[in-house]
Amino acid sequence: MGWVLLALDGFFEIVWAVALKYWGFGKLLPSAGILVAMTASAGLLSLALRTLPVGTAYAIWTGIGVAGTTALGLYLFDEPATPLRLGCIALILLGMIGLKLAS
Repeated sequence: MGWVLLALDGFFEIVWAVALKYWGFGKLLPSAGILVAMTASAGLLSLALRTLPVGTAYAIWTGIGVAGTTALGLYLFDEPATPLRLGCIALILLGMIGLKLAS
């Protein structure tokens, strides 16, 4: 169950990060949505940490956030998809897989 919570947690991490870029804290409704996603992300991480090692869970949580936010940045905001940038994201994903296999 911890891994499911961590995956869902990563989704909320991506949502609030992309929403910050998209809307910022300038309007009431988007700001409330960002705060809800931040709270959900932190809350789900705390639940996942009940059964998962803290180092592994935190690294995977941030990795999901980094990889997902970068992917959406490429798609939504036309951020550059250089080979070096994509290679670094691939290394993050490989590290996440390695941590999962080691747990």
